[in-house]
Amino acid sequence: MSAPKTTPRQRPRQVPKRRLHPAWTVAAVAFLALVGAAGFRAAPGVMMVPLQNEFGWSTTVLSSAVSINLVLFGLTAPFAAALMERFGIRAVTSVALVLIGAGSALTVLVNQSWQILLTWGLLIGLGTGSMALVFAATIANTWFARSRGLVIGILTAGSAAGQLVFLPFIAMLAQDPGWRQASLLIAAGALAVVPLVLKFLKNSPADAGVLPYGAESEAAAEPSDGEPFTEDPEVPAEPAEPAEPRRNAAVRALQALKRASKVRTFWALVAGFAICGATTNGLIGTHFIPSAHDHGMAETTAAGLLAVVGIFDILGTIASGWLTDRFNPRILLAVYYQFRGIGLLVLPLLLSATVQPSMIVFVVIYGLDWVATVPPTAAICRQVFGADGSVVFGWVFAAHQLGAAAAALAAGAIRDATGQYTYAWFGAAAMCTIAAVISATIRKDAGKREAVPVPA
Repeated sequence: MSAPKTTPRQRPRQVPKRRLHPAWTVAAVAFLALVGAAGFRAAPGVMMVPLQNEFGWSTTVLSSAVSINLVLFGLTAPFAAALMERFGIRAVTSVALVLIGAGSALTVLVNQSWQILLTWGLLIGLGTGSMALVFAATIANTWFARSRGLVIGILTAGSAAGQLVFLPFIAMLAQDPGWRQASLLIAAGALAVVPLVLKFLKNSPADAGVLPYGAESEAAAEPSDGEPFTEDPEVPAEPAEPAEPRRNAAVRALQALKRASKVRTFWALVAGFAICGATTNGLIGTHFIPSAHDHGMAETTAAGLLAVVGIFDILGTIASGWLTDRFNPRILLAVYYQFRGIGLLVLPLLLSATVQPSMIVFVVIYGLDWVATVPPTAAICRQVFGADGSVVFGWVFAAHQLGAAAAALAAGAIRDATGQYTYAWFGAAAMCTIAAVISATIRKDAGKREAVPVPA
């Protein structure tokens, strides 16, 4: 995303070195917003069994609600990125948090299966989609000229932190006094962040009268040091022009997709990220707790294991952001996907009624790898697609959620048909190997060789 235009009355200034740059305040509020929005990410796995016990709904029905949520979570993302350019980050983020809070609060009133599709699926899907990982990329690209990979890693860890904060409490409330209280906790967490967003989340450095963090001048606002690829002036990027922020958001998103679809690297990222979503949100995030319950493990114990995944996800994602600023992101992606596949391959052998040391090892490794794929994927989008980078990352993230939705639904169907999840874990392990191969074959100079000139 190109640096925002400024007027003569609001010329950007450099921030004195001893003073905290406003970009870090914005990043901190964005982190809290992602924490608040992440509450529902922990909910389906914990609340699935209580809902089945109360209403008698099948795993497939509840998995369908999660799948609708994940589809909207993904498909909303690229349009949300364009909406943030058109109406501002603060407005879109606030509306998204309200939608999440409303959807979660209204869940306590459901008594028919179609109603859970509306609350879990439609409302929360639209809200979380607008607060998807593209939000982290937009903040990093708008406010930071340096250390973008690290910032994306920290913000992405906000989702993991939300899971860490909410999951143990949701698990306890779901058992006693009940899942309705857990839903209200999620609603409260999302709505509590709205006042902070309205007050402190500024839309751009121009609003604060400063340059992006690390920019020495307006001309230096876009490049970032330490990037393993070299951006090319002929990348398929939207030309910078004063009128661009006022363009229709849907047209902006679709035009970026049209340009990106002509680039092979885009499809490589789409395929890899679809598998990423299938093996995180779709499988582990939705079905780990029910699968552990099938093996006799208490739901609160399984939820505690996922909370540990959240702890190490924070460490892994921040570390991945640091590595992305220094190493080739395609190699990082290949390594991440292959390690994840190995973990999924052995998972069926580790599940039991009690927590064994081998399960702890799995949880730690899987946590470090959970969304470590986000910083290198976002970096490749920025390096190859330039000013379109954030919106293109939104489309890549849409593939992530479509993969997650398909996996959530398929795993539920496998469980209903076979009585266990074993085939789902093995299939996911095979897909990770495919993602590793695809990522490794992305050209190092993709930005130069695959550039699609923007029509004049």
